[in-house]
Amino acid sequence: MLSIPHMIVVFIVVLVVFGPQKLPELARGLGKLMAEFRKASTDFKTAFEEEMRDLERQAREVERRKAEAAAASATNATAQPVTQGTPSGVETQPSPAQLAAGETDAGATEGMVVEPAAEAVPRTEESSESAEAKPDEPWASGHSPETTHEHR
Repeated sequence: MLSIPHMIVVFIVVLVVFGPQKLPELARGLGKLMAEFRKASTDFKTAFEEEMRDLERQAREVERRKAEAAAASATNATAQPVTQGTPSGVETQPSPAQLAAGETDAGATEGMVVEPAAEAVPRTEESSESAEAKPDEPWASGHSPETTHEHR
């Protein structure tokens, strides 16, 4: 803030530069500018406070819905009857009556599919050469122990 002596010096400089005829017009323009600035800052402050209230209201609404959902799930969980079921992963056998009537699951009639397993480590020339270098282990050369005994 300017002190009183500083304001007097500024007033004298403005009076000299603009003259006594322009001074009232400048004062009116400065007053209008300050009024517009106050109005804009008040509008901004009001809009900001309103947005904050909306956000708080939305947060309370979300918390209320979560509490209602938790209460509803708690009442639903206690209201469901207890039934004895088959544990997960266990296959059930059809009853003789179902077998006679032909009422079986489509998955139960399908046979098991057996696929060969891929090798974890691909064979290379080095691994086959090192296997041939070990005569103590006859199956290391790629032959099974049964076929190795037949070759001897």
